[in-house]
Amino acid sequence: MQRNRFLLRSVARRAMPRAATVPEESAMHLRTHVRGFRRQRLIALPFVLLAALATGPMPAMPALSQEHLAPPPQTIEVPLRFVRHNFSAYCYNTLKCSVVYDNNDFTRLDNDSPSFKPSATDNYKSRWDASYLGIRNFPPPAKVKWTSLDGQPHEAQVDISHLFREQLIWHKVPKSDMADFFEGPVAGEAGILLEVNDRTASVYTKTFIPTRSEQIPGNKNSNFRDDLFLAWTQTY
Repeated sequence: MQRNRFLLRSVARRAMPRAATVPEESAMHLRTHVRGFRRQRLIALPFVLLAALATGPMPAMPALSQEHLAPPPQTIEVPLRFVRHNFSAYCYNTLKCSVVYDNNDFTRLDNDSPSFKPSATDNYKSRWDASYLGIRNFPPPAKVKWTSLDGQPHEAQVDISHLFREQLIWHKVPKSDMADFFEGPVAGEAGILLEVNDRTASVYTKTFIPTRSEQIPGNKNSNFRDDLFLAWTQTY
């Protein structure tokens, strides 16, 4: 009986698959190959990191051209401030255009139709007037939606309160020529004008400033300045 058990165990051991053995020379070659592969990865890693830092993240959208301008020096030398302002908006070279500010749509005629295309010699800005009067500083940003001549739609929120956060009236009248009425230099309410022209949105300001001297010599009705200043512009 015991002899039969011994024979069965011997047969079973011979029937089991034997683990594969690797010659010592082959094993050394394999270990050398693995070490070389790891070394190559470590050498290549800094170059991969440098390439990633050089390229940086892909931009989500094309860069925009923006410019926020400073007021003239006379504005700082003779500071005049405003607590209310007048406003108007104008659209040019657009297929559709809407400018909403202080809950008012200023460009209704251009909402669904092409806007006016001024000629290169047309001094159209000289006809601008901030005719919507007495807006308390400051409503929420102006909401601007338009389609440029190339058919591309655009949207922007123009924060008037940020552009004029110091509430200064922009002017270039020296103090010596500033008219005094009882309490010192005076001016009208600031006028703020928003223009949309093709792919560019801009904000201007102009204010009536009484002066002591005639700005047009011989014209008694020219004792004032109302210069137009570009405060901000952005191209989309």
